[in-house]
This record gives sequence, C-alpha cells and structure tokens, in this order.
Amino acid sequence: MKQTLLFLLIIIGTSSFAQVLRKRTTLLMGGRFDITLVAKDSLTAEQNIDTIITEITRIENLISDWRPNTQISQVNRNAGIAPVKVDPEVFALTQRALHLSKITNGAFDISFAAMDRIWKFDGSMTSMPTPEAIKKSVEKVGYQNIVLDAKASTIFLKYKGMKIGFGALGEGYATDRCRNMMLAKGINSGIVNGSGDMSTWGQQPDGKPWNIGITNPMHKDTLLAIVPLLKSAVVTSGSYEKFVVFNGKRYSHIINPATGYPVTGLCSVTVFGPSAEVANGLSTSMMVLGKTKGLQLIKKHPGYSCIMITDDGRVITYRLNLKRYRL
Repeated sequence: MKQTLLFLLIIIGTSSFAQVLRKRTTLLMGGRFDITLVAKDSLTAEQNIDTIITEITRIENLISDWRPNTQISQVNRNAGIAPVKVDPEVFALTQRALHLSKITNGAFDISFAAMDRIWKFDGSMTSMPTPEAIKKSVEKVGYQNIVLDAKASTIFLKYKGMKIGFGALGEGYATDRCRNMMLAKGINSGIVNGSGDMSTWGQQPDGKPWNIGITNPMHKDTLLAIVPLLKSAVVTSGSYEKFVVFNGKRYSHIINPATGYPVTGLCSVTVFGPSAEVANGLSTSMMVLGKTKGLQLIKKHPGYSCIMITDDGRVITYRLNLKRYRL
C-alpha cells in the first residue's frame, strides 16, 4: 500500500548561517527520495548524501519484491517449495513486519504482495469487481502461513503463489537507517524523505526546528497546521487522491488485505514518532482498522501520536494538540 504524501516540508532560508544546507532528489525503491542535510560545508553535505543513496540502494537490493535477484524475491519464488536463508537484517525486518501483521489481525499483512490487483484507480473501471473475484484476489494472502526459523535465519511461505513484500514499510526502514548512520558520522541535522516516509533529526541551520505542514485533504490548498519536529519521524497514509465511485459510494485505493475490499471511514492518518518504519506500519494499519480500532492500536505504542481525518472531514488527534500549531 503506497503512501500518499499529505504534508509539506517547510524550510526557511539559511544563507546567513555558518552551516550549509544541501538537498537532492532521486528515484530509489520505486519512488521519490528527497534528502536534506546540514553540514559544515557543501562538500561534506554532498558526500554524505552520496552515502545515503548508496545505503538505500543496498537495502533495495536486499528487500525489493520486484527486483528478481533480491533475497525477498528468492523467498517468493520458493513459496510452497523450501525455506530460504536470508541475512540477519532481512530476517529481523521480516520478524517486525510479521509481528505488526499479528497485532493488527491482518490489517497490515506482509503477504499482501500476493493480492490480485483487481481494483483499478486509473479511470478504467466501469463496474465493481464481483464478490467472487474480490474473495479470490486475497486467497494467497495470509501472514499465518509464513514460517520463520530464527536459528537457521530462514523464511518459508507455506503455499505456492504466496508472496511477501514490505512496500512503504521498507522505505520507512531505509530512512531510519540513514538517519542513524548520519548521526553516527557526526551529521547532526537532516531529513530523509522516502515518498512520504520521513525521518528527521536535529535542526535547521538557524537553530529552528524542521517544520511539517499538514495538508487538509478536504481542501488541498490549505494546511491544518504546521508541526515542528526534532528527532522524529512522520508518515501519512491517505486515500483521498485515488478512488472510484460506484452507486454513490466512494472506494479508496487502500485495500483491506483480509477482505479484498477498499477501506472506508478515514481519508488520511498521519503518525508522528521516533521511527518512520513503525509510524508507517501504524498509519497503514489505522487506515484499515478505522477510527476506533486505530486509536486502540496507537495507544499501545508510547511515543507515537496521530492526526486522523474522517471521510466526512472530522479531525481527530491523539497525543497531539493541534491548537499549539494552528496556522
């Protein structure tokens, strides 16, 4: 489930300050990455941006489910045949994704990669899929059929046709890794934004915090609030841009992996917290779970807060006081 970018990075001009700010945009992991670093000089900043790109490429070559030579693609090819040994890093990420699948009862499901793409949101759909087609579309989805062997570091998918994939969760993991790598190298301020999965740390060169503008999905040219960030991550899942309407009912592009039907009730969820990987898993799951169960989920994760916007435009917050940040 690809995330929709519903916030804007707000950076103030910094030419009068000793440190320099450098930005670069590139395509990685099938999407857009915006990298912003603050360093003592331009060369240091650019060299470390190169390091970040190298690291994200390395992760992509481990966990991509559409590149044929990755370990995850090997796992998928061997579904129903044999376990596949993977690197400890890949195994640990799979463990965390499977845990998320379990605690959300499949609202997030790492095996969603096997889902048939029967819903089209490009204007080509003229009628709803049949209930039979919808049911069949998720018959290979089921986190319960993933077997992990920690001792052997293997992953086994029980049935042929099963697949696992990390989607935007992998982008969140990559942004977290790069933030921690930069901090270890003494780069004390920056942002790595992977298609809306954003890890930030430190401050702007003028000493002010990074600021994120939260877009109002009901009025895309306005902001709900500007929220300052320090060492934090922010991720938004949204359904307001891609959808179809049949018989007056709106069906979004975010699909419930347990049922095969598009989710309803929430049009966006923004999650703030220390990890973009965790924030991504929470925001995606909350979109599927809906307002009540979504709040129950985030309450179990200290350090994380959220903004939810319902299909009828209501704004619901948890552990976040928007009045402090209102424009």
